[in-house]
Amino acid sequence: MAKSTEPRVVAELGRPETPEETAARKAEQSRLYRDRKTLRNLLYALLVSVGLVAAIIFLVPRPEESLLESVDYQDVAASAQASMPVPLAAPELPEGWTSNAAEVRSGTADGVLSWYVGLITPQKQYIGLTQAIDANPTWLADQVGRGLASGTVSLDGVDWTVYDNRDRAGSSDEVGNAEYALTTESGATTYVVFGTADPDEIEQVAAALAANVQEQPAEATR
Repeated sequence: MAKSTEPRVVAELGRPETPEETAARKAEQSRLYRDRKTLRNLLYALLVSVGLVAAIIFLVPRPEESLLESVDYQDVAASAQASMPVPLAAPELPEGWTSNAAEVRSGTADGVLSWYVGLITPQKQYIGLTQAIDANPTWLADQVGRGLASGTVSLDGVDWTVYDNRDRAGSSDEVGNAEYALTTESGATTYVVFGTADPDEIEQVAAALAANVQEQPAEATR
């Protein structure tokens, strides 16, 4: 039976399509098909990208240790001692503690010469130790996050002033890493032990400084 070649009757029109209408309908169908295909391709590409990101996050191993190279602060202290007018603090700490910085700081705007050690606790928290020569009140206020003394604590025979800034942490740029800080003075030396670690760990570092605090001369030997 021969295929009918009569024009297609369109219900919406109530009559056969004209050649122009047929061409327009097919063109519109082709456009819609291309649009749907493009959208599907975009969705597939997005899913692939999300999958790759997830693979990077969950499958690629990431080091748990600090990316900063570990520093032997006791060796650095021994090397720097000849240039410093007071005995430098290099506390003995248990296994599991590390250091990511140890240096003499002399280029500060206030002119205070200091010895700094950055410590990382076994729980990967930060504690800083600064030993300054002939420090002034402005310098000290900066070191303790401009906090107010909140008490005292005696550690291995040394009295320390406590600055507990934890209630201000996150709300003031001045606090910085000095969420909890301890300070003491001996001769020409001012000590500041501060950090984001647990207060017990900060006090552990301070206690380890007792011998160094007690051996400080009354005046720095320039």
